[in-house]
Amino acid sequence: MGTKLYVGNLSYSATDDQLGELFSQAGAVVSANVITDRQTGRPRGFAFVEMASAEDAENAIKMLNGKDYDGRSLVVNEARPKEDRPSQGRN
Repeated sequence: MGTKLYVGNLSYSATDDQLGELFSQAGAVVSANVITDRQTGRPRGFAFVEMASAEDAENAIKMLNGKDYDGRSLVVNEARPKEDRPSQGRN
């Protein structure tokens, strides 16, 4: 199983394919998924990229965290499991 990365401060025009291509510079990409709003279908400015190995994920973080991409400084770090995040207060 690969290592999942969180990618924040992403341009709203970024696509899954563009993100996969960018991260492939750091190693083997298993998947790239730009998160979209459920109601509007518009990108929300962040994504998840799964790298094939922990080493590839570490390379991607070192190479791309803080890098300017489409006019925005990317935030790249290891994704946290859902259960570790605080509740959004939704019912």
